Amino acid sequence: MLSKKSKYAIKALLALAEHGNAEPMRIADLARQESLPQKFLELILLDLRNVGIVQSRKGKGGGYLLAKAPEQVMLGQVVRLFDGPLAPVPCASQTAYVPCADCADEATCGVRLAMKEVRDATARILDQTSLATVHRKQVAASRQGSARKVAR
Repeated sequence: MLSKKSKYAIKALLALAEHGNAEPMRIADLARQESLPQKFLELILLDLRNVGIVQSRKGKGGGYLLAKAPEQVMLGQVVRLFDGPLAPVPCASQTAYVPCADCADEATCGVRLAMKEVRDATARILDQTSLATVHRKQVAASRQGSARKVAR
């Protein structure tokens, strides 16, 4: 399950991507626009800054902006930053593998085999989905919603 930290990070990053890099976005404005708790958002943005996904500017006119193009920020990186490995069980993880103590034969364990497929599918989707991809999906969904309203 996606943590609130990951969800809020993705929401903030999408807002920053839409805002553009012409000028930084203030934390208070970002929190208000996305209905996020400001103190929690500050911690999230600090973590994102520490790994080079966003950058900050201090002083008057300061705030946050993306440090990379939206096409270069993948959801997998963000989710792993806040939630850790994607595998539902440690024995299926590629980055934090730990064998199960109660497993007699890992190679034939049904739980591990199934959860490895879940991990692989999740990683494939998140590692191939950028902020730009999600933004395009949002725009398309918005257009469809508007078209449905007009048709009624």
